[in-house]
Amino acid sequence: MHVVDLDGAVAGELRNLEIIREIARAILIPVQLGGGIRRLETIEEVLKEGVERVVLGTAAVENAELVAEACRKFRDSIVVSVDAHEGQVAIQGWRKTTELTAHSFIRAMLKLGVRRFIYTDISRDGTLTEPNFDAISEVIDATRAPVIAAGGISSLNHLKMLQKLGAEGAIVGKALYTGNIDLKRAIDAVSQMG
Repeated sequence: MHVVDLDGAVAGELRNLEIIREIARAILIPVQLGGGIRRLETIEEVLKEGVERVVLGTAAVENAELVAEACRKFRDSIVVSVDAHEGQVAIQGWRKTTELTAHSFIRAMLKLGVRRFIYTDISRDGTLTEPNFDAISEVIDATRAPVIAAGGISSLNHLKMLQKLGAEGAIVGKALYTGNIDLKRAIDAVSQMG
């Protein structure tokens, strides 16, 4: 389950730790958490609370040393989120676009030991249009590391296409709330593809 502390993303520190703790303890599937995680101590704390993966976004852009140390200490529990608008990385809850391209950022993160990425085209997130398949395909080909796709996913066909492109997974939010995607059917359909 992908969980984002949106208040934390804007504030620069977790704001909903108690709720996150309850989620991690209540469900039997792995929890992946992002939003406002910008310190090694916070990473350690949420991992102890039962979160399996920690997503770094703004912190990864602004603090390469944190990323390197987190990768050394927590290895596969670290995921870097590449939130892009027209190929440029956005930070601080998507409120600020940087001069950094998604591709150069990914290359830098790979050198630091990052083993998994989330790629979100933020102009499509929550739109129920379709993912930016071209950009996702480029990221998958360039990283040679697992990539989870996000942004604009609104149908089973989108999920199947992302799987064919080589995405490790997909983050589906609004399409679940609206009923555009039925979770059980989606899991069954993607599982059948192998």
